[in-house]
Amino acid sequence: MKKDRGKVWLGVAGVVINSEGKWLVVKKKYSGLKGVWSLPAGFVNDGETADEAVVREVKEETGIDCEVSGLVGFRSGVIREEISDNMAIFYCRPIYDIQSISIQERELSEVAWLTVEELVNGGESSVMLREMASHELKEHQLFKKEGINPGEVFEYSAYKLFFNK
Repeated sequence: MKKDRGKVWLGVAGVVINSEGKWLVVKKKYSGLKGVWSLPAGFVNDGETADEAVVREVKEETGIDCEVSGLVGFRSGVIREEISDNMAIFYCRPIYDIQSISIQERELSEVAWLTVEELVNGGESSVMLREMASHELKEHQLFKKEGINPGEVFEYSAYKLFFNK
């Protein structure tokens, strides 16, 4: 069942890089990303923060447990002049050095750890992935800060800041 997301979308993607410097990438079975390497990604659900959503999406799509350490970038666009399509792109680390990949077969055809060279020169990467892999990513573009209370008046149940130190 397709969920009605309205006309403002918030998605997340994870740049998960292992100790060998390889990126965790997926091939979708549908949409404009069908058959090309892209980042594990999905939408933020009700009641979760964007960084919680990316950890969930990476686990659901690939079976890899990861943790967020920073925000790499933000993609924003408008689809057919009506839908605001936004994506927070997080830097993530695998929690364990050795983990088995498990493919979410409903959505994905492949999952792999690939080098930057393979992503840039292999000819099968999405435009966004190829562009990101072509530039040196710093581990932390924006750092995560938790444990901040902006005031009870706002009634936040979760609150995190991502900023440049």
